[in-house]
Amino acid sequence: MEMNASYTSFVAVGDSFTEGMSDLLPDGSYRGWADLLAARLAAREPGFRYANLAVRGKLIGQIARDQAPVAAAMGADVITLVGGLNDTLRPKVDMGLVREHLETAVELLAPSCKQLVLMRSPGRNGPVMERFRPRMEELFAIIDGLAAKHGALVVDLYGAPVLADPRMWDVDRLHLTAEGHRRVAEAVWQTLGLPAELDWRTELPLAEPPGWAVRRTQDLSFARQHLLPWIGRRLTGRSSGDGRPAKRPELQPYGDAPLS
Repeated sequence: MEMNASYTSFVAVGDSFTEGMSDLLPDGSYRGWADLLAARLAAREPGFRYANLAVRGKLIGQIARDQAPVAAAMGADVITLVGGLNDTLRPKVDMGLVREHLETAVELLAPSCKQLVLMRSPGRNGPVMERFRPRMEELFAIIDGLAAKHGALVVDLYGAPVLADPRMWDVDRLHLTAEGHRRVAEAVWQTLGLPAELDWRTELPLAEPPGWAVRRTQDLSFARQHLLPWIGRRLTGRSSGDGRPAKRPELQPYGDAPLS
């Protein structure tokens, strides 16, 4: 990777992680690591252009079908593709089909841009993570193989203990906090060969864990507000992204359209 490289355009492809949940802004919209990265890239390059096609809840097949062709046609310098994790969290998943969809997306995107960036996504420490870890690691092995074959970069967020710290995760336990997104933006920035501004892997200070009563209250609140609705959507075949448009569907100069 060329150090201190120059990039004039960036397209982000993916699901809620790339949409920016749960980096919540005062107006109720989400920012997230891709917006943060775009802002930093735009500060280096006049006329910088940015699009974010990510939509929450999308499976890798939907990303490959609906987002990848649009992104490929934009001819951006940098494209980030993060997908497949929602598939691994489903009660049943065909990992062979996940591989096929990822291959389709990567084969389309890699030759269309100056640099394709893939990710090994982070996961929150806890019993849910342990249940789905084998599937996640199978997904990451697929991503590593595709990156090696097509010359893509891989940002290894999964290998950073700080991003597994529950304090980096929102109350829904599925999405990073603002600080988590800030760390991811820095990780991608450095992977692109740009000068580090911080050590994004630095772990949080030690802190006393909450007591039993506090943890049980948090667990009950999580189950009622987040887990049960999530299970309900899975059982009925619905998604939180149904009918939702792309976050920033046009590759436009950074300041021409409001960011969330």
